[in-house]
Amino acid sequence: MARSDRGAPAGLCDTPRGYIVEAVGTREEIRDQPRVELDLQGMTCAACAARIEKVLNRQPGVEHATVNFAAERAGILLADPAVKPEALIEAVERAGYGATPHGGTRDQAAPENALRRRVVIAALLAVPAIVLGMGVDARWAMGAAWALVTPVQFWAGWPFLRNAVRNARRLDANMDTLVAVGTLSAYVYSSWAFLAGREDVYFEIAGAVITAILLGRYLEATARGRASAAIRALLELGAKEAHVIRDGVEVTIPAADLAVGDRFVVRPGEKIPTDGRVVDGSSAVDESMVTGESVPREKALGDEVIGATINVHGMLVVDATRVGTETALSQIVRLVEEAQDSKAPIQRLADRVAGIFVPVVLLIAIGTFAGWLLAGRGIGDALIPTVAVLIVACPCAMGLATPVAIMVGTARGAQLGVLIRGGEVLERSRAIDTVVLDKTGTITEGAMRVAEVMVDTWNDGSVTPEQLLARAAAVEASSEHPIARAVVAEAHRRGVAIPPATGFEASGGLGARAIVDGAEVIVGRPALLGERGLMSCAELDERREQLEAQGMTAFAVGWERRVRGLIAVSDTIKPAAAAAVRALRGLGHDVILLTGDNEATARAVAAEVGIERVIAGVRPDQKAEVVTNLQREGKRVAMVGDGINDAPALAAADLGIAIGSGTDVAIEASDITLVGDDVLGVPTAVRLARQTFRTIVQNLFWAFGYNVALIPLAAAGKVNPILAGLAMGFSSVSVVANALRLKRYRGMTGEG
Repeated sequence: MARSDRGAPAGLCDTPRGYIVEAVGTREEIRDQPRVELDLQGMTCAACAARIEKVLNRQPGVEHATVNFAAERAGILLADPAVKPEALIEAVERAGYGATPHGGTRDQAAPENALRRRVVIAALLAVPAIVLGMGVDARWAMGAAWALVTPVQFWAGWPFLRNAVRNARRLDANMDTLVAVGTLSAYVYSSWAFLAGREDVYFEIAGAVITAILLGRYLEATARGRASAAIRALLELGAKEAHVIRDGVEVTIPAADLAVGDRFVVRPGEKIPTDGRVVDGSSAVDESMVTGESVPREKALGDEVIGATINVHGMLVVDATRVGTETALSQIVRLVEEAQDSKAPIQRLADRVAGIFVPVVLLIAIGTFAGWLLAGRGIGDALIPTVAVLIVACPCAMGLATPVAIMVGTARGAQLGVLIRGGEVLERSRAIDTVVLDKTGTITEGAMRVAEVMVDTWNDGSVTPEQLLARAAAVEASSEHPIARAVVAEAHRRGVAIPPATGFEASGGLGARAIVDGAEVIVGRPALLGERGLMSCAELDERREQLEAQGMTAFAVGWERRVRGLIAVSDTIKPAAAAAVRALRGLGHDVILLTGDNEATARAVAAEVGIERVIAGVRPDQKAEVVTNLQREGKRVAMVGDGINDAPALAAADLGIAIGSGTDVAIEASDITLVGDDVLGVPTAVRLARQTFRTIVQNLFWAFGYNVALIPLAAAGKVNPILAGLAMGFSSVSVVANALRLKRYRGMTGEG
C-alpha cells in the first residue's frame, strides 16, 4: 500500500522562495526572517540602483538588499529585526535618492506627468533652436538659439544637472553625469564661442540631446508602467464590499473591514470578498483570475473559496478564514513582488559592468577629446564626438534588461496561475532535461475511492466484507493519507460501525497496524503482512494482480496469522494529464512517473498518459533519494508533486514544481508553484520560465551590443550627439518592448 507522510520536514514549507534565497546564495528556506520593502525615487540608470544597493547593504542590521531598477523598489532582508524602515529610508536619502515604505499612497502617475511636461516644453524650445542652428547662418540666429536653449539646458535639464552635482560631491558618477557633462560642454563652449565672435556654436546640440533623452526617458517610463500593470491589476482584483450577516441582519461593509470568522453572503455575479469556507448553499465559482483555470469549479458545504473569484450562479454563505495580507490573492502578489526583486545569476555580469561603466565612459570621452585635438582638429570639432560618446554610452538599457523581463514574466505567470520564485529559477529552468511526475495528485486527481472489498472465502468463510472494512477503517482512521481517508469514507458510506483502535503504528510507507477488538490488525502491502508472518492464499494473490493490472491499488488486511482479504482503491487520471506529458516531451524533456504504488498499477497509469519510464514502490522518504540518483546520472531534474508530502524531493530537485491547492500558495517547498491543480500548468510554467530567460538574454545582448557598437562609432565622429540621444532612448525602450511580448504568452492547451 503506497503511503505518504502528509507532514513536510520542518522548515521546508513555510517561507516561499524569492529574492531571499538568491540573496544568501542557497536554496534553503528562511523562516520568519524580517524584511522591508521600499519604493524608490530618483533612479535614472543601473548605476543608481547599484549605488543604493551598496548603501543599503552597508547599513547595520541588514543581511542583504536588492534593488529592482525597473520596478523602482528595494527589498531588504534584515539580520536584526530591530532595524527600523525609517533608518533605511534616511540612508537612501543621504545617498541622494528618495524612498517611501512600499505600498504607500505615492501617486504612481505624478513622475510620469512631470516628465511629460518637461518633454513638451523642451521640444517647443529646442525644435526652433535646431532649425535656426542648422538652417540660418547669421548672428541673430545664433543669439536666438542661445536664448531658446538656455531654459532647456537649465530647466528641462535640471534633473540631470542636480543629480550630477550630487554625485560629484560623493566623487561618484552615473548616467546623469554623462548627460550633464556632455550638454554643458556643448552649451558652455557655444556660449564662449558666440561671445568671442566665432561661428562654430552648437547650442542646438545641447537642446536636442536633452530633449531626446527626456523623450526616451518618458517613453521608457510609459513602457515600464505597462510592464508593471499586471501586478497592479492583481491588486485591484479584490471585491470592494462584503455583505456580512450581523445579528441575523445583512449589512454591507468595506471588504477591507472583514475579520476572520465573519459570515458573509455572495450572490450570483458577485466577487467573493475574502478567502473562506462555504457553510450554506452551492454554486460554481470562476477562479480563473487566481488559478488560471477557465472552467468554473463547483462549490458546496465545506469547500474553500478564494477571495477575488466570481460566484457564477447560486447563492453562497461563507465564513471568512483569511483576511488582509493572509488571503491567497495577497500571498500571490507578495510572491510575485519577491520574485521581481530577485536577480538572475546572469544579471551579475550586467551589475558588475554597470558599476564601472560610467567612469570608463568618462575616460573614453576624455581620450576621444584628446585624440581629436592631437589629430590637429579644433576644440569645436573635438567637442561633437566627445559629447556623442557621453550620450550614446548611457547604460539605461543594461539596467532594464533583466528586471523588466522578470517583472513581465512573473506577473504574466501569476495571471496564468503560475508563481515563479525569481530570476535564479528562470535560469535553472533552461537546463532541465528530465521531469519526474509524482502520480497521486499530479497525474491523478488524488481523490481515492474504494473500488472493491474482497474477503478470503476459500480458507475462512467467517469474515464478511463489512467486518474486513470495519477493521481496516479502524486502523486507517488515525492516518491522513488519501487511501486511508478513502477506506474510512467507504465504511461511513456503507453504514459500517468503525470500532476503536489503539496502538496505531505506521510502517514507513508500507502500511500500518493497530489493536482492534483485541487483535493486531495489519493493513498494507502484501509484503508487509508476509514479513509479519501472515499467510495469504493463491486466489487473493491472483485477484490482487488482476486489480493492479487495471491500474488500481490493492492492499491486504489481516489478523491472527492470516490475510483475511483485499481492499482495492482507484484514482481518476486527470483529463489533461496525457496532453501535459505530450507537451513536456515536445519541450525536449524525458518524463518519469514516480509513485509509491506497485509496479503493475504504476505502469497501467503510465501507459494511459504516455509515460514510458516508471519508478514504482518508492516510499515517501525515498523520493528525494530517487531525485538525487537521477542527478548522479547527469540528469537535470524537475520534480513535480503536491508540495507537502513531496517536499524533500521538491527541495532536492534542480527545479521543484508544486501543484498547489488554491489557498495554500505560500507554503510550498518549490521553485514554481501552480495555484490550481491543472497538470497542464507544468509545461506552461516550464515554457514561460524558458521564454522569460530567453528574453533576458536577448535584452542583455542588445544592451551590450548597442554600447559596444556605437561607442567606437561615436568616438570616430560617425554618430552625432542628436542621433546618439535618440539611439540611447531607443535602446531602453527596445528592451522594455521586447519584454512586453511576454504579456502575450498564452500557456499550454489541452491539445498539447
